[in-house]
Amino acid sequence: MPAKPNERQYRTLSTPLSARSEGEKRIDTDYYVEGYASTFNDPYVLFDIGGTKYREVISPDAFGSADMSDVIMQFDHQGKVLARMSNGSLVVEPDEHGLFVAADLSGSQASRDLYEEIQAGLVTRMSWSFTVTADEYDRETHTTTITKVRKVYDVSAVSLPADPNTEISARKMLDGVIGLSRKELARRIGRTAAMARAAMAIAQTRKD
Repeated sequence: MPAKPNERQYRTLSTPLSARSEGEKRIDTDYYVEGYASTFNDPYVLFDIGGTKYREVISPDAFGSADMSDVIMQFDHQGKVLARMSNGSLVVEPDEHGLFVAADLSGSQASRDLYEEIQAGLVTRMSWSFTVTADEYDRETHTTTITKVRKVYDVSAVSLPADPNTEISARKMLDGVIGLSRKELARRIGRTAAMARAAMAIAQTRKD
């Protein structure tokens, strides 16, 4: 299906966001958190409609030309900026596993409060917002592969595993996918019916 480069999308995955006080850190701070906003080659189900599972997967090459010049970190994709790439308090970069995120949450009282909530296990998930330049849809497996991300806007610690914004943007995407699937099914049914009519006409001609 065609990508919509101006439509911001949101995804929340099950990979945990964790606070670390010891061990190797990408940023030297006592308020360090890290996690993955997305993982590569790891299909996840966006929706199950009528028993049909519609999946999405991120290509390892999707971020090759993505604009990640000044990604910010927020809570639930809104409110105050808690960390930012441009001031060195946020790292957002693809590695062999996915889109890695590390943050220094010492910059404000709001960010320090979030660190305490993550450390206490009250906030455990991460989401990200982005736009897509190119994707590919496999009608047989009902899987969309995001092959090229245009821009990453923010990464956010989220209070719920499923963000309502995720469902809205994914539903828009799947409306197009389902429409294409129905058109393809109708085309196949029409072709099968035409072939059956042709076979019946030939059989009738031979009888005559």
